[in-house]
Amino acid sequence: MKSNLTILLAPDSFKESMTAKEACEAMERGIHKADPSITCLHVPMADGGEGTMQSVVDATGGKVYAVQVKGPLGTEVTAHYGITGDGETGVLEMASASGIQLVKPEERNPLITTTYGTGQLIAACLEHGVKKLLIGIGGSATNDGGAGMLQALGGRLLDAEGRELGHGGGELNRLATLHLAGLDPRLKDVQVEVACDVTNPLVGPTGASHVFGPQKGATPEIVKQLNANLQHYADVIKESLGQDIAQYPGAGAAGGLGAGLMVFLNGSLKKGIELVIRYTGLEEKVMQADLVWTGEGSIDFQTQYGKTPLGVAQVAKKYGKPVLAFAGRIGDQTEVLYSLGIDAIFGIVQGASTLETALKEGAKNLERTAENAARFIRLSKVKE
Repeated sequence: MKSNLTILLAPDSFKESMTAKEACEAMERGIHKADPSITCLHVPMADGGEGTMQSVVDATGGKVYAVQVKGPLGTEVTAHYGITGDGETGVLEMASASGIQLVKPEERNPLITTTYGTGQLIAACLEHGVKKLLIGIGGSATNDGGAGMLQALGGRLLDAEGRELGHGGGELNRLATLHLAGLDPRLKDVQVEVACDVTNPLVGPTGASHVFGPQKGATPEIVKQLNANLQHYADVIKESLGQDIAQYPGAGAAGGLGAGLMVFLNGSLKKGIELVIRYTGLEEKVMQADLVWTGEGSIDFQTQYGKTPLGVAQVAKKYGKPVLAFAGRIGDQTEVLYSLGIDAIFGIVQGASTLETALKEGAKNLERTAENAARFIRLSKVKE
């Protein structure tokens, strides 16, 4: 091992404990306690879900903005979006404006929840003159097929009498005509990429309503109604625009927002980790490093299915770089990860503790574990 090492730090957030950027900083503090000569490169990561906007902004030296938008139930909420450091890309998570965490459990009702605020977040990004949009669509409270988003961006949804539809998936059965002439013209010049890791179609037994509706407050009767409404919505879109999206993989993501983004914004659905890898420039940084460190709050057998640590490891293995992963919790069947690119996994929790304590002390524990790993690496250097 060479004397002057460079370690790439590319963790996801440790949920409720550290952002990905804070995890990078904790790792570096520990490394430099062991060996100040080691160079650390920071690439805060995410997998397209919660934390993606912050990670991409942090990795590119961008900026986060706050804006007041219409929440899932129509009341005003404060949402956030980011602009990358080069000013080219707007980054947003629909959950910030239309997420299930914004609705109390007893008030969840996908018949009335709307993606209108997500459309307002998109419009806010357009004000910066961006050429691209990166949109994460996990964690929605909605089942409106992106209808609210479309309305916020200037599209009109009219019933047979020419009246505007109200908000929510419960209104879609009234849809008779689509009017897109008023759609924000700036969208024509913007490339839209959607971080989407589900393959559910818009309608049917594996569609948006049946699979995700119950967790958003839908009873079995409401699920049937929502599914029928989305089918009608898809039928009108097919008749008006010639696009058949009812069974398209991923169209059912975020209560059908996947379909809305594809149809009305010409969005392309892609795996979240692949988008984040590209936007953060991870591969270029990997080539500069001798070792790659990653991690997140929990690592288990599910990590192999598109989670950040595996995505980072697979890039690292293209260039023969050893990969260490750090986790607050190490679950079952992690041995499968060793054959997929992760060389070693370190738990950071120091002894028995409550979850509250572990989350509170996450940065300190990660720093300590990183120091110990770096001390072993330094020992290896001395032995050569």
